[in-house]
Amino acid sequence: MKILYAQIDEERHSYLLEKYLHTFPEDFVSKVQKFRRWQDAQLSLLGRVLLDSGLKSYFNITNSKIIYNPKGKPFLHNQDVFFNISHTSDLVVCSIANFPVGIDVEKLDSKFEYNDFKYQMTKNEYEIIKNSTNTVESFYSYWTEKEAVIKAHGNGLQIPLNSFELKNQECLIDEETFYVKNVFINEKYKCNIASNNFDINNHHIHIEQINLNIL
Repeated sequence: MKILYAQIDEERHSYLLEKYLHTFPEDFVSKVQKFRRWQDAQLSLLGRVLLDSGLKSYFNITNSKIIYNPKGKPFLHNQDVFFNISHTSDLVVCSIANFPVGIDVEKLDSKFEYNDFKYQMTKNEYEIIKNSTNTVESFYSYWTEKEAVIKAHGNGLQIPLNSFELKNQECLIDEETFYVKNVFINEKYKCNIASNNFDINNHHIHIEQINLNIL
C-alpha cells in the first residue's frame, strides 16, 4: 500500500493550476474553479495529482479514468487498484492499494470541544474519550477511524457514525468486518486507513511526502 501526502502552499498555487488543472476532465476542472478559497482549490487539485503520481510511479498506470458507484464512491475504471483521498485544513493524503481502502486525516485543534459531537458517538466511545488523558487526540483518533471505515464501506452518509462501534480496531457493518490501522504523518495530525480486507493489518505501508517544489 502506498500513501502519498502533501501540504498546500499559496506561493505554488498559480503554478500548480497552470501545470496540472488542464490535464483533468472538464467536470473536475469546473469543480476546482468554483472554489472561492485557494486552499480548497489546491487541496482538491493535489488529491488528484498525488493519485496520478502514485499510480504512475508504483503501479505503472497512466491515463486512468475515475468513475463512481451508485453511492458516489470513486474508483478506477477497469483496474484492480483502489484509492481514496482525504484532506484537512492544509494537508491532503492519498492511499493506493490492491484492495478497497478508505482513509481519513484531520489536523488536531487544541480548542476543539468533543462534547459538540457527543450524539455522533456510541455511549462507550464517549466515555472512552471523556476519561482519556488527552481528549483532543482521543476524539480525533475516533473520528478518523470511523470516517475511514465509512469511506471504505462506500455508503457514505447513509451510515451514521454512532451506528457502529470499533473494538480492537475492528467493527461490523451489515455483517461485514472492517479493519482499521493508524498512519503516522506527524504529531499535528491524526490519520487512519480502513478496509474490509484483513491484509491491511499485515500489509507494509509506504508513506511518502511529496514536495510541491519538485512537482
